[in-house]
Amino acid sequence: MNKKRSWLEKFSDFITGKGFYLVVLVCVAAIALSGFYLVQGIRGTLGSGEDQPVSGTAHITESGAPTARPSAAPTVKPTAVPTAAPTAAPTARPSAAPTAAPTAKPTTAPTPAPAPTHAALVFTWPVKGSVVADFSVDALAYDVTMGDWRTHPGLDLAADVGTKVKAAAAGTVKSVEQDDLLGTVVAIDHGNGLVSEYANLAATPTVKEGDSVMTGDVIGAVGSTAAGESGQVNHLHFAMYKDNRAVDPRDYLPQ
Repeated sequence: MNKKRSWLEKFSDFITGKGFYLVVLVCVAAIALSGFYLVQGIRGTLGSGEDQPVSGTAHITESGAPTARPSAAPTVKPTAVPTAAPTAAPTARPSAAPTAAPTAKPTTAPTPAPAPTHAALVFTWPVKGSVVADFSVDALAYDVTMGDWRTHPGLDLAADVGTKVKAAAAGTVKSVEQDDLLGTVVAIDHGNGLVSEYANLAATPTVKEGDSVMTGDVIGAVGSTAAGESGQVNHLHFAMYKDNRAVDPRDYLPQ
């Protein structure tokens, strides 16, 4: 009598037979299906652009060493330098155009003639008369007017009042003065420090300061103005000085 077989036994026989291949096919199909769904899930998470295939020819350009990107240098905040307030430059004041100074007109005052040198001078006696008081500076002489003994730096030449007095030599009138003792005095500069003086003249001489005279020119007249010699006869007091030192007129006058 045939025993009825169970489904488990039948399945076992199927597996051991042709069913083995069927099972393998089913497994492969399941694996393939699982892989398909896995790929579709990954594509869904990617962007649409990333799913496109890359086409075209790739060109690789070889460049130099990679340039390091310069790091931004720290920015130093500039310190504001205090600037001095601008000072307005002074405006140069235009200088006035120089005006020509007026030319002084030369004065018409006579220019004193240069006094001749001693070697070129020609001397003459200022008056013709005897010597009543001689030159004496080294020894004292008695003065009849003053009543004492004193020096006498000149010659007293006897002459009447009004007698013309002449310049002993050429020169320039240095001064015309009134002296307390010698009266009216005219001084003539002959140059080289030589000066002649004519005293006891009349009050008004015929020359003035600055006049040029030649030997023998009349400069005045004998007077009676010398109070210090009024005790003597009428005369001309004549003296000469070299560098302000009294010298004997006889050393210059002709014999």
